[in-house]
Amino acid sequence: MSSKLKNFGLIGLGVIAGIAGSMQFDASAQKNTAPLPLEELRQLADVFGLIKTDYVEPVEDKKLLTEAISGMVASLDPHSAYLDKKAFKELREGTQGKFVGLGIEVGMEDGYVKVISPIEDSPAFKAGLKAGDLITRLDNTPVKGLTLDEAVKRMRGEPNTKITLTIARKDEDKPIIVTIVRQEIRVQSVKSKVIEPGYAWLRVAQFQEPTVDDLSKKISAIYAQDPNLKGLVLDLRNDPGGVLPGAIGVSAAFLPKDVPVVSTNGQLPDSKQTFYARREFYTSSRMAANDPLAKLPDAIKKVPMVVLVNTGSASASEIVAGALQDYKRATIMGTQTFGKGSVQTIRQLTADTAVKLTTARYYTPNGRSIQAKGIVPDLLVDEYADGDGLNGLRLRESDLQKHLHNDKDKDEAARKIDELEEEQRIAALEKKRKPLEFGSKDDFQLAQALNHLKGMPVQLSKSAQIESKKENTINEKKNGDKNGNGNGHGEKK
Repeated sequence: MSSKLKNFGLIGLGVIAGIAGSMQFDASAQKNTAPLPLEELRQLADVFGLIKTDYVEPVEDKKLLTEAISGMVASLDPHSAYLDKKAFKELREGTQGKFVGLGIEVGMEDGYVKVISPIEDSPAFKAGLKAGDLITRLDNTPVKGLTLDEAVKRMRGEPNTKITLTIARKDEDKPIIVTIVRQEIRVQSVKSKVIEPGYAWLRVAQFQEPTVDDLSKKISAIYAQDPNLKGLVLDLRNDPGGVLPGAIGVSAAFLPKDVPVVSTNGQLPDSKQTFYARREFYTSSRMAANDPLAKLPDAIKKVPMVVLVNTGSASASEIVAGALQDYKRATIMGTQTFGKGSVQTIRQLTADTAVKLTTARYYTPNGRSIQAKGIVPDLLVDEYADGDGLNGLRLRESDLQKHLHNDKDKDEAARKIDELEEEQRIAALEKKRKPLEFGSKDDFQLAQALNHLKGMPVQLSKSAQIESKKENTINEKKNGDKNGNGNGHGEKK
């Protein structure tokens, strides 16, 4: 089994966190007009009856039927799911930028929950949790043997309730025991700052309902501080996605009005759509009369841009990067994105439950499918000067079991390679590194983005350098053949 860090998530954010989808909400389930397979339904009824009569102990009807629905939906692809009362509530809260939990991004490593990063000012941050910490116990329950989802559920809970974590930390001889009080956490969707005169950094951490409003306010504040902006870096690294209108609105802020931003295609007629850079596509009905982008300075449509992405950039992030790349509005820099190019629609079943169902694929304005491939940057730049760090070990859509294939990419499976040795080398190197803070003076990719905007050389990733050398060698050989005497060898003149 590969040592690749998998199943990144944000504790308490539920199905929104980590590899979140760009979602559409539907208030009611659609009527199913498909003919019912009676023979298979009889088998289901027979199995239900056998469990009720023969199983070692009684099982409630509701549990059996709920699990049957959950298993049926989960068998489709990694992003379709049955949402019970708790999961549905968490999903709705997550799209609003808030959730109840500890405030840590986590992954699984060697059977333990690994802290990837604590959210600033969260309960976990205040309790002193650090990137790289391994959580070995949750209250009195060992983490070893639990799935990440099971561990996450134990760390969630009601506001103001306590949980005790046992932490294993490098360079500490004894386990660290810390009690944390769960709280409602609000994720700041957009951050910004003027890095130096003429150059600004704008980060979207997650696409939420307030994102377009927040983005407009941050851009206005940037121009108020520096009206002569020469370059802008839009940072979408580790942005797991979120709601679709947020992605359309962020794209529309930088693109000409009315141009197509993204299209979808699926079985249903309403899944065959094109979404444009227009107010009605990125504002809710209650805000229909108010366009949050209307008062932005005209210069924002033309200022030179770099968009930073990495493997953690998924779904809505990929929609924005793909649109800006197709229109050549910005240079995309970083590493290949996650590759979640599918639409999840929420079909409400009851007042408290719903089904999250994959209903379509996403396509960029030029018709490229994002699914299981992602967005390939114009300039490949590693996370650090000496390599891509943990970003190179992260799970991508194409690594997920039952992932939806890319309908325009016939060579998806051919690109699979064994990366175990490289992963082990990078993981060992990461133990010596301090956690990277995006937007800081130590942010190597941001520094390269500024170099590009200033017309200075950019340090490309090692893989890009190798490909460049191969291409140069091929071109040299071709030129040599053209200038040669017919035997394939060039002659100096």
